[in-house]
Amino acid sequence: MKIFTSAQIHELDQHTIAHEPIKSIDLMERAAQALTQAITEEWTNRTPVVVFAGPGNNGGDALAVARMLTEKGYTVSVYLFNTSNKLSEDCAINKKRIVEAKKADLFKEITLNFEPPTLDADTLVVDGLFGSGLNKPLNGGFASLVKYINQSACQVVSIDLPSGLLPEDNTFNVRTHIIKANLTLTLQQKKLAMMLPDMQCFLGRVKVLDIRLSEEFINKTDATYTILEEQDVRQKLLHRSCTAHKGDMGHALLVAGSYGMAGAAVLATRACLRAGVGKVTVCSPQRNNDILQISVPEAVMRADADENVFSEPVDTDDFDALGIGPGLGQDETTAIAMIAQVRRAQCPVVVDADALNMLGTHRAWMQQLPKNIILTPHPKEFDRLVGNTCGGSYERLQKAIELAQRLHGYVLLKGHHTALCLPDGHVIFNATGNAGMATAGSGDVLTGIITGLAARGYQPADACAVGMYLHGLAGDLAAKELGQESMTAGDIVRFIPQAFKRLND
Repeated sequence: MKIFTSAQIHELDQHTIAHEPIKSIDLMERAAQALTQAITEEWTNRTPVVVFAGPGNNGGDALAVARMLTEKGYTVSVYLFNTSNKLSEDCAINKKRIVEAKKADLFKEITLNFEPPTLDADTLVVDGLFGSGLNKPLNGGFASLVKYINQSACQVVSIDLPSGLLPEDNTFNVRTHIIKANLTLTLQQKKLAMMLPDMQCFLGRVKVLDIRLSEEFINKTDATYTILEEQDVRQKLLHRSCTAHKGDMGHALLVAGSYGMAGAAVLATRACLRAGVGKVTVCSPQRNNDILQISVPEAVMRADADENVFSEPVDTDDFDALGIGPGLGQDETTAIAMIAQVRRAQCPVVVDADALNMLGTHRAWMQQLPKNIILTPHPKEFDRLVGNTCGGSYERLQKAIELAQRLHGYVLLKGHHTALCLPDGHVIFNATGNAGMATAGSGDVLTGIITGLAARGYQPADACAVGMYLHGLAGDLAAKELGQESMTAGDIVRFIPQAFKRLND
């Protein structure tokens, strides 16, 4: 699924109107029908509804929804805010329609003073104040109304976007002036803000409603941001030949673990094997030997010369991919060995965890990273690499895009919707995963999966995309059976086979 900017969304609407062809008011009616259907699936007509409509087309949608809900037997009170005495053309038409229908329990057009209604726990508020066309933070009376709604006990369903939320960059927005919805019914496509972790508190559940906007325009228009979907992943899968042997399936090298952190190496190694690679060699300090040999007997253990830390790089000529970082520690000896290992690698390289932290303390080394390198930082690891991102997740995403372009590599920024930043400036958001995966070792599992896929022969972009989707899907399957509260990283590994099976089926 593509994610368009607010400007592209406007172009999509206009293209649909011009080429379907369809009148804009009829397109609004179609959107309102989809919105009404979604609302009636969640709340019965015994639920009192209060509709807050703004002066633009988002308000026009809300007025049309109010009319349709009254026709279905709902008790509806409508407040249309027209403080500048200027409604959009389609909003004015829907105002006329609802007034003439005379079915709303209450209709008030607010031009100056506003006495807010009581909003109790049984009330449903339909938020149609402002949508994706908003380009600045709310203030004045609208900001006060938002605060009033947020402080009440009512349920809120927002049309397209919670009012006050800007569709892309909310760095300088006023958080208290944004509606906190229980359900957001967004039209045709998700907006970028919906993919960012610090915006999730405003969205509630999100449903995307297909209102049949121009498929031709959507297909031909390039989007910087896309959401990875299951059919996309299925198309990227490499299937093993019925005559395959382990030599055909790749040999992965994992440099992981230090004394006391053998578990990270175990998790990454198990995940790498579950990704379908033919053979895994794990390089770890001598004192981890017994743990790894017992925990992962399928892997080859290559003991470092040092008992406690990784201290010497390994020749990578015999390997098809390298994963480095899980549980490695940040000893200076390890840091020097790490950058030497990455620099000399003649195969795809996945850098995670402590390897990223060591790059963060030796930023000049970033210039030595090979092209097509894969970095998999969580937000704090990323901030150590590039400096603090005080502007929040939008600024962090933009810096990740810049880093991927500068390195000619891949930055997989982990989070609520993990963002894969490509060297050409495009971003792919992951659609799988859940909060149960917020547990120690989850990132080590992802490193193992991506390294295994890269060793099998997946191109870097596909290894990252398939890897993050598979990782999240395994977590979703684990949560479905075990629940989110008690999930561990080992559970994610155990469900990788089921995730593969689902994709292959």
